[in-house]
Amino acid sequence: MLLVDRGLFIGTAADLNNPQALADAAVTHILSVDSVDPGPLLPANAAFCRKWVNVLDEAMSDLLSHMDDCFLFIQEAVEAGQAALVHCQAGRSRSGTIVTAYLMKRYQLGFTEAYHRLKSIKQDVQANSGFEEQLCLYEAMQCEVDTSSPLYKQYRLTKLTEKYPELQQVPRELFAVDPALSNSSEVSYRCRKCRRTLFRDSSILSHPVGEGASAFSHKKSSNLTGEVQCTSYFIEPVQWMEQSLLGVMDGQLLCPKCKSKLGSFSWCGDQCSCGRWVTPAFQLHRNRVDEIRQMNMQK
Repeated sequence: MLLVDRGLFIGTAADLNNPQALADAAVTHILSVDSVDPGPLLPANAAFCRKWVNVLDEAMSDLLSHMDDCFLFIQEAVEAGQAALVHCQAGRSRSGTIVTAYLMKRYQLGFTEAYHRLKSIKQDVQANSGFEEQLCLYEAMQCEVDTSSPLYKQYRLTKLTEKYPELQQVPRELFAVDPALSNSSEVSYRCRKCRRTLFRDSSILSHPVGEGASAFSHKKSSNLTGEVQCTSYFIEPVQWMEQSLLGVMDGQLLCPKCKSKLGSFSWCGDQCSCGRWVTPAFQLHRNRVDEIRQMNMQK
């Protein structure tokens, strides 16, 4: 068990078996980031404030969604003048990830600086590749898990494809509300043929522009040019798509009203016209939809 910052220790599951060390460090809060219930390891009749994040040390595991809650748990101990112990089995990957996230948010640090600060104290800390990517995404979101952020939405979808390579059911909370069933002043997009509202601006998942024609060199097409452009909107799933997505990995996306083809989807991903590969891909062709903006009518 090592002191990382005021009121914050990092350690291993074995540290829970040392009540004297916990008492000497004034530890009152125990944050367990492990796939094993830490309860049996704690001293009998111990009165700790506890939080258990049940995750495996695997690249596809989700720690990003827990980072803000873990920060608040640690902060509660620190602000009360007490101490928190963050541990996993070995004190290297999962606990190292959460402690790094805490340092990033607490001191407004980038991932690299916070990670190096922790490793200077505990040299064997080594977050797995998936957790490192999540910490970089946490930095990109200004250390705030914003579920409405396009970055977070894309992350959740990517995690879903990793966990369910053969999807039989998509969690309902991943579908955006059907804009045809609600009122909003937000920019919307309609089917060019029948004018049915399909999605809103907040559903668009932007991606870095790709390398253009060079990304399609394997096709050896004489029609390819050096112009880089995105001819489709890549969006989050919307409620009207639900039946089309059940039990299949890819397929067409048809207008729910007139059944005209709007685009396609693939849980394995697809390539944008700009050359960027997007996973998963729910794309609607720009020439099949119209952008609708609300006009402010002033008297």
